[in-house]
Amino acid sequence: MFGIGKKTQKIKGTVVLMPKNVLDFNAISSVSVPNSVGGAVGAVGGILGGVANIASGVIDAATAFLGRNVSMQLISATQTHGGKGKVGEEAYLNSHLPTLPTLGARQDAFSIYFEWESDFGIPGAFYIKNFKTDEFFLVSVTLEDIPNHGSIRFVCNSWVYNFKSYKKDRIFFVNNTYVPSATPAPLLKYRQEELETLRGDGTGKRKEQDRIYDYDVYNDIGNPDGGEPRPILGGSSNYPYPRRVRSGRDKTKKDPNSEKPGEIYVPRDENFGHLKSSDFLIYGLKSLSQNVFPMLKSAIFDLRVTSSEFDSFDEVRSLYEGGLKLPTDILSQISPLPALKEIFRTDGENALQFPPPHVIRVSKSAWMTDEEFARETIAGVNPNVIRRLQEFPPKSSLDPTVYGDQTSTITKEQLEINMDGVTVEEALGKDRLFILDYHDAFIPYLTRINNLPTSKAYATRTILFLKDDGSLKPLVIELSKTHPGGDNLGAVSKVVLPATEGVESTIWLLAKAHVVVNDCGYHQLISHWLNTHAVVEPFAIATNRNLSVLHPINKLLYPHYRDTININGLARQSLINAGGFIEQAFLPGKYSMEISSIVYKNWVFTDQALPADLVKRGLAVEDPSAPHGLRLLIKDYPYAVDGLEIWDAIKAWVKEYVSLYYPTDAAIKQDTELQAWWKEVVEKGHGDLKDKPWWPKMNTPDDLIKSCSIIIWTASALHAAVNFGQYPYGGYIVNRPTLTRRFIPEPGTKEYDEMLKNPQKAYLKTITPKFESLVDISVLEILSRHASDEIYLGERESPYWTTDSKALEAFKKFGSKLTEIEGKITARNNDPSLGSRHGPVQLPYTLLLRSSEEGITFRGIPNSISI
Repeated sequence: MFGIGKKTQKIKGTVVLMPKNVLDFNAISSVSVPNSVGGAVGAVGGILGGVANIASGVIDAATAFLGRNVSMQLISATQTHGGKGKVGEEAYLNSHLPTLPTLGARQDAFSIYFEWESDFGIPGAFYIKNFKTDEFFLVSVTLEDIPNHGSIRFVCNSWVYNFKSYKKDRIFFVNNTYVPSATPAPLLKYRQEELETLRGDGTGKRKEQDRIYDYDVYNDIGNPDGGEPRPILGGSSNYPYPRRVRSGRDKTKKDPNSEKPGEIYVPRDENFGHLKSSDFLIYGLKSLSQNVFPMLKSAIFDLRVTSSEFDSFDEVRSLYEGGLKLPTDILSQISPLPALKEIFRTDGENALQFPPPHVIRVSKSAWMTDEEFARETIAGVNPNVIRRLQEFPPKSSLDPTVYGDQTSTITKEQLEINMDGVTVEEALGKDRLFILDYHDAFIPYLTRINNLPTSKAYATRTILFLKDDGSLKPLVIELSKTHPGGDNLGAVSKVVLPATEGVESTIWLLAKAHVVVNDCGYHQLISHWLNTHAVVEPFAIATNRNLSVLHPINKLLYPHYRDTININGLARQSLINAGGFIEQAFLPGKYSMEISSIVYKNWVFTDQALPADLVKRGLAVEDPSAPHGLRLLIKDYPYAVDGLEIWDAIKAWVKEYVSLYYPTDAAIKQDTELQAWWKEVVEKGHGDLKDKPWWPKMNTPDDLIKSCSIIIWTASALHAAVNFGQYPYGGYIVNRPTLTRRFIPEPGTKEYDEMLKNPQKAYLKTITPKFESLVDISVLEILSRHASDEIYLGERESPYWTTDSKALEAFKKFGSKLTEIEGKITARNNDPSLGSRHGPVQLPYTLLLRSSEEGITFRGIPNSISI
């Protein structure tokens, strides 16, 4: 009760939220779609009906929040009671504000009035209770006209369930920024308690409404009970791996250490679960794997509406120019969600038609040139594997006692045929030889891969030469198989040289295809999945567990985790799981994730910084007089040139921001949350590598700046560079095939004779077959898209993410710098002397342009790994 004589007045608040019936995407996505071709009513009516029902309920939903259905209590940041901030009287939502001008789409605003006494002080947090059955999404709360203070904002963006779902009342903090030691004393215990809630106790099965972040190994990608076991990744020296969010599901019967496949838990506020564009992309992926692919498989193999092989390159191109005709009853069962409607035409043509990939929009055949093959190693979708050749012949780092002699069999004479009169020694001395080397990555698994029903592959090495005009050309490809007498006897290799005529030109094209298939598998598993998706998740978990929402580093990093835990959960369900997209359509098959675990053994956090990566691969040398302090050895290297500008902009922003809160080494060492965060990242999140000497010690501002810059770079620009070019380059399957099904034919065989008569057919019979191609293209078409509500680097979801004016000014400067860089990239793309920026296919390198429209744009750097 309020004391006598104390000054009492009402404080007005505005609460913005989104009702469940607007947001509940899961209700729509759970509409069942029959798998059988002759199934009953299709998904179209069911899904559209669900949307209509949702729309009709929106008006009623607003009034349901009034009365005594939602209560709030202010918590003082300046006055204590019992050692904690004083808690005010309960207040309830007062009236609906349907015309508030700042409302976003599908948001509702409500007024609320709090009783306020003069000795209550300044609010710094609030409790909220939901007495309704259904949860709602709380967007923000604004308090107006606080005496002697003005307005206070709370940026919430969180699901609030019925109050009985929580052990402790839901609390939200003001958008101020405090390191732990600077936290107003009345808020300190609330701050600590909220982190304890988010950490949980590490036990039990997670429920939908939980907000708990905890660690687990990858023990849910196999299906032991279904006859598809897979090694558990993480927690062992044989199969080390970054950790994922723990769900605590039931274990399988056959393996008590593996979790049963099924619905994936993600902490509630990580779940899309509301009707935004990215939800449709995610649901599109689910729909493909659960509904569309089984129907396509039936159409091809049971109904035989089309042959199981492509007959010519023209037939492949027809997928984009006329489409694959399908029976009406198949198309009628494919949902009309935005992510799929551009693929599945509903204009009466009954066709499965894909948008033309960028790589063939100007020229239909330029992809076949050696120049384009070489250019894609530095401006394609996997531009960070090529290395400078520093010794000849190339050697292997595989254990010779296990694998024998794996040294390359390429000779100097073979190289010098196409080196324009330059000797190997001269080229090595002048840094003109480079290598794309997948030998060691694949040899340990090659025997097992080649025993799979669909795969016949080599481990490849490709040596390239830097020409006088600054472009690269391939000199030789080495194709290696394991020795038939045993892996310990070394490799059996053949060397293929460039050719432009006769059967030799077909053999050369096939050799390049084998290289690209190695490259595709490595790209998808390592460059894309492991080096961005998988390694970032532990940082997201540790941040939520250890850094309060009030913490400056939480505010810095939070946007760069948006949707990542959720998309990784979906990947474990449909993409990287046993029998999923990766295993179906990429060379390593069921050994895919296992291979990524072996590569993770050599992952180094500090090498993920772009300058360190370029130096490590021998593509740059440190030079204080050069831009960014590095001299590139391939000057026209689009990914590196553009990437270094983005990297420097990120690091400059992080440095300016960190300096606002950490002026000294002591400030870093004394920040208890920061130290707990980093200790947990190293010892738990990446615990299998915890003893590595390269981890930053987190003792200085420089340690923090470097670490945060790497996290932001990895989640934004690095992921953009290796993801959003997938369909533009790989949507044309003959340019980036994902499987090889036979070795290069030997003279005297019927395959060799076929290759002589019909080179295109021989090529198509070697690479990804039709059904797997359709799987590939469909998934890449979604993975390469931007959602309409994507948030790009240099942008924030809310302008009120902090009250710190210096931080806001530094962030504005960061955005301006990124816009300036966009102009520089565009200018370079218009420079005819920089041939690698377009290549023969006339595709400008735009992947590191910060901004983008919706769709497949071949540009745009989202803040986070959100697809």
